[in-house]
Amino acid sequence: MALETGKEKQISRRISLTGLVNLANNGIVPLTLIFCWWYLSSSEIFPPILMPPLTKIWSAFTKNLTNGLLAKDLISSLSIVLQGYIGGSLLGLTAGILMGIFPRVKRLFDPVLNGLRQIPPLAWIPLLILWFGIGDASKVILIITGSFFPVLLNTVNGITGVPQGLLEFAKLYKIKKRDILLRIYLPGALSSIFVGLRLGASTAWMSIVAAEMIAATAGVGYRINDARNLMQSDVVIVYMILIGCIGGIMDFVIKAIARYVLKWQRA
Repeated sequence: MALETGKEKQISRRISLTGLVNLANNGIVPLTLIFCWWYLSSSEIFPPILMPPLTKIWSAFTKNLTNGLLAKDLISSLSIVLQGYIGGSLLGLTAGILMGIFPRVKRLFDPVLNGLRQIPPLAWIPLLILWFGIGDASKVILIITGSFFPVLLNTVNGITGVPQGLLEFAKLYKIKKRDILLRIYLPGALSSIFVGLRLGASTAWMSIVAAEMIAATAGVGYRINDARNLMQSDVVIVYMILIGCIGGIMDFVIKAIARYVLKWQRA
């Protein structure tokens, strides 16, 4: 019993030490960047309008937080992102499954989709504004376009990467097509699909920021553009940090879901 207790203590110490090392490694780069910013801004190597002090950035953050602008812009952007991302992901997943399973469907649509994929999301903005105005509809469609292709391509790659031996085994035993889809194709393609979902979320977030900079009356991108016009670099930096944090949270959530769904692969 004493030996087991001693081993358990050693294991817990190692786990704690590993956690501290990981925390230190993850914090080195952010802390270094903060220190460099503090040093350059305090030494006034650059004008404050270009590199505002950390105190001014914090003051801009608290001001926009207390007056409600930060929450208003974040809610406006996130609501549009979620609508477009969910729509684009569902379309990309459906089209990817069809193109991955049926070679004729892939041959039919692949040239057109491959051509459209080369067009950057920003290039669609003028046309979408002409068709749908500067309201939320044009932004949702832009995000659908941006998130559709990463999910589509990774779903196709995942479906086509399923071992042929499993498919031949299913045909040999005359397994229903529905069961082949749910028990062979989708489980085999899930890892690739989640990669597409992560890339699609990143593209969706970038698309809404770019769209709001050009045509919007609220949102994160609109506030950055408005602050730029007013030469408020501290506000611009606050919203840039916000964009990075929200994007990181979205990616973390998708990775957490992927780990939970794919835990059977590790087992």
